[in-house]
Amino acid sequence: MKTVTRSRKRNTKGVYILPNLFTSCSLFCGCYAIIAATQARYDAAAVAILISSLLDGLDGKIARFTHTTSQFGIEYDSLSDLVAFGVAPGLLLFEWSLKPLGRFGWLAVFLYVTCGALRLARFNIQKNSLESHHFKGLPIPGAAIFVATAVLCINSLGHDVEHQPILFISAMYVLSFLMVSTIDYVSFKGMDLFRRKPFNVLVATILVFVVVAYKPALMLFLFSSLYIFSGPAQSCYRLVRKQAKKRRLLIRSSPNPSEKGLEGKS
Repeated sequence: MKTVTRSRKRNTKGVYILPNLFTSCSLFCGCYAIIAATQARYDAAAVAILISSLLDGLDGKIARFTHTTSQFGIEYDSLSDLVAFGVAPGLLLFEWSLKPLGRFGWLAVFLYVTCGALRLARFNIQKNSLESHHFKGLPIPGAAIFVATAVLCINSLGHDVEHQPILFISAMYVLSFLMVSTIDYVSFKGMDLFRRKPFNVLVATILVFVVVAYKPALMLFLFSSLYIFSGPAQSCYRLVRKQAKKRRLLIRSSPNPSEKGLEGKS
């Protein structure tokens, strides 16, 4: 019995290498994006953020698939996300567009990073009580992907961003608000790629890859924008349906005027 308890204590002191290795690679890409942004290599920084988001999605799936999920991995992943999807895109957008605004620019970056940290902290304490197919508030990787794809898209089109800092600082405030909001966003954690799917799913996936390959920067920016606006759009749709349902219930519960007249005559 003593040997069994000792072996269990040893196992609890260790960490799982494979999922945490993917998290470390994601953190490495975030650090590289920060350095590239300070060197005015904005496209390289944006690509590093996108690669980091891909690795961030893989580490959780690998941990669940190999049954190597741990509290250490969860906390380490959150710290990595704050660097790769909070500090890195904030600094990238500041160096790329917001620097002419001075104090207003870096205060917007500070707000973005703070809201990202609050979003991660709230997710960690609410993850057991939330639905697996929905997020409360915009996930911080989604906000970072929007920033990265916006940089790639506008640079590929050759537009000058130096005279449009107000547009991008407004985007930073909107992203910050969406991250700390309670708006529902679709979660892709329920997608199981290791199970059989209908044939149409494979055809649709190939079609998406073809569309993205035609204009990668533009298409990725459009897809990320659709995801950003999908949360508020769904909330507005649910609110309209709820109001319409209340009106139908009021109409059904209210007495008919003709019935009132009959009751008065009787």
